[in-house]
Parts: sequence; C-alpha cells; structure tokens
Amino acid sequence: MPTVDIDNIKVLPYVSSVNPHAVSRCVVKKVDAVSGFEGEGFPVNRAFARLSTAETDPFIMMDEMGAVEYAPGEPRGTPWHPHRGFETVTYLIDGIFNHQDSHGGGGVIKDGDTQWMTAGSGLLHIEKPPEELVVSGGLFHGIQLWVNLSSRLKWVAPRYQDIRANKLKLARSQDSGALIRIIAGNVDVSLKGPGVTYSPINLFHVTVAPSSRLELNWPSNYNAIAYVLSGTGFAGHDMVEIFPSQTCLFGHGEVLTITAKDKQESRSPKLEVLLLGGEPIQEPIAWYGPFVMNSDSELKNAFDDYRKGKLGVIPAT
Repeated sequence: MPTVDIDNIKVLPYVSSVNPHAVSRCVVKKVDAVSGFEGEGFPVNRAFARLSTAETDPFIMMDEMGAVEYAPGEPRGTPWHPHRGFETVTYLIDGIFNHQDSHGGGGVIKDGDTQWMTAGSGLLHIEKPPEELVVSGGLFHGIQLWVNLSSRLKWVAPRYQDIRANKLKLARSQDSGALIRIIAGNVDVSLKGPGVTYSPINLFHVTVAPSSRLELNWPSNYNAIAYVLSGTGFAGHDMVEIFPSQTCLFGHGEVLTITAKDKQESRSPKLEVLLLGGEPIQEPIAWYGPFVMNSDSELKNAFDDYRKGKLGVIPAT
C-alpha cells in the first residue's frame, strides 16, 4: 500500500491523550460492503449500501474502488457525466487516475493524492486511467466519497481542490503504534488536514500496527464511521471484531477506539482503516443518480438543466 508512509514515525507530532473520564463510543451497527461495478465496469465495494443516509449524514455514499490488479488493456474509468448538490472526494491509495471537469478543474492523482470536487450548482466531469496505465495494466485502489451540501450551499459555484500526498497532515498515536493521515478535519487544533470543507467533517486514513490501540478525541456532535481497508482488529470501546470491507457505525461519545489484532495476514501486515464523521445536516434528501437535492422538484430541475446543457459543456480536446 504505497500511499503516504514514513520510515521513522517518532518524528511526527502525536495526538493528545484522551480524557479518562470521556465517553468512549461503542459500535451500534456493523455491515458488510456490497460488491458492484461503476462507470465503464471497474469493481467497487459499496461501503454504505446497507446503511441509510440518515445514519451516514452528512455523507451520501462511499465506494472502495478495487483493489484490483489490471491486465494490459483492462483499466477503466467513467464517461462524462453530471453532478449537482454535493461534493465528490477521490482518495487514491494505489495507481493513477485522470480527472477533468467542465468548470476547468482537473489533473492527475496517484498514490496518496486526493481530488476534492465541489459540484455545487452543477458541472460535468470525467474520471479515467491515463493511456499508459491502460497499455501496461497495474494496481488500482482508492476511495470515492460523496459529501452532501446543505440547502443553502447546494448552489455554490463549483471548485476543485488538488490535494497532493505530501500535503497531508501526519500524526502518530501516543505509543507510536498508529499513523494518522489527516485528509480533512482535525484531531487537535494544531493537527489539521489540507482539505477545505463546506460541511464540518473529519476524514482520516489510519494504519495501526499489530497489538496497538488508537484512541482519538472525536467531536461529540459528529457522527463516526470506520471502514476497514485491510487487516483485522476491533472497533469501539466494546471491541467489536472487524474485517476487510466492513463498515462500523459508532454511537454517541467523545472518543473513538481502533485496535489491531496481535497477528495479521502476511498480505496485510497492519490494520488499515478509514475513519470519517461529520456534523449531520438533517435535511430532506432527494437523490437520484448523479444529483443530490432536497426535493423532487429540485431533482427534476437538475435533470432538465442537464438536458438543456446548463450544467456545462464537454471541453474540446
């Protein structure tokens, strides 16, 4: 897993210790991802398929893309398509991907990079592997997360954030047994990720060494979700056993706990988990395909605007 790593973790700042009297969150639900295909046919694990949007609010959906080892000629992406009313966050763990949108955003991301696209009032975009990857084949693994926008923000102008791997804020646990990559949000005041968000959220990729335990202070007004990328361990104060491609939803509290098992498979020597949570928006959701709005009439208008070409024009190449 070549995403951001460090040889000597002890040079990193460590997260604050948790208050021993703080309430540690327990797991209230654990679900398996649902396998499927997206775009032109690349495999995904739909992490939230068995959770309601009320449970994941402010997040709409999350797909783990791959991990897949493509043969030459196999890599696939998505064709041009529209979005309105939310943000897409693509965190690439392994491989390389191109992005382009009708608002002028885009670029190439690889190994630990993140592209953060605010669709807002609407745009068209495309994601695809570069030609050299199509020719050679190779490993592809990443996460795409959809973050909702509140009704007052659904009409903001589109924007694109190119977050390079070397810009992620890195931290360690008190015992140096866990590495925390902060993509957005913050653990402590001084440990803040580079992602600029409209909805207050945390988005971390954590690696926990065998037998180690990670305890993080977590805002009590945020929900909390853990998705297992690889490895095995336990989630929550109640030590619920977790395996790859499983999502845990935590209850109320002020502390999140992730523990790695003593023994891990040789293919996955450490526990890799995506931790995310945010302040719920608590508004009605009208979601169909590429649009996430607040009412059926807004949804209809989004499709009408798309058909009329109001969401942008595919740039000439």
